[in-house]
Amino acid sequence: MALELDLYAGYPEPKEPRIVGPELRTIHNRIAASYRAKEFYDGDRINGYGGMKDDGRWVPIAANIIRTYELKPNSLVLQVGAHKGFLVKALQDQGMKAMGSEPSHYARSQSPVWLRNAPFTRLPFQDREFDLVIGASCVYTLNLPDAIKCLKEIQRVGRGHAWVTLAAAETPEEVMMLRYWFLLGTTILKREEWIAVMQHAGYVGDWRFDTVQSLNLRLA
Repeated sequence: MALELDLYAGYPEPKEPRIVGPELRTIHNRIAASYRAKEFYDGDRINGYGGMKDDGRWVPIAANIIRTYELKPNSLVLQVGAHKGFLVKALQDQGMKAMGSEPSHYARSQSPVWLRNAPFTRLPFQDREFDLVIGASCVYTLNLPDAIKCLKEIQRVGRGHAWVTLAAAETPEEVMMLRYWFLLGTTILKREEWIAVMQHAGYVGDWRFDTVQSLNLRLA
């Protein structure tokens, strides 16, 4: 049975609210981020992650993933949109046969493990190849037709277990705040709308909604 759950529970978040507003992240910052290159990963925080480093945070998260899905040694796990591959490595270090796909050449070049070059909408893997497929921060960066394709692909290459994150807002103000915050966020829907999209795509895995509340956003 599909569940709303947070596989990344314990991921360190700032204690203070994230301040958002129309002048804080401009179109110029979104253009810089859109290349998914060095500026997005290791440049100024306003243009992306502000320096994505392997600081050990992925080790307990990998353990939580293994525990949640009762994975066994050598279970096959795929992360779609693996960024620099830190979670993939943590899963490998804990006995999983983990792989990652990532469209960013820069991110792949910085990864401690080999990552497959692939778009989110066309995964170069066999049907039902993986015991678990993880798609964090990838589905909602796409327009709606491609978000549906991505969910279909995640469903296709998995054997039933999957987990994705989805940008959700219930009011116009929440939509506005999420758009202020996300540099690459494209599809922001109500929770019930995302449920309808998942059903339409035939996606039966689990999910987490990224919201104003979960991201601790505050207007400037």
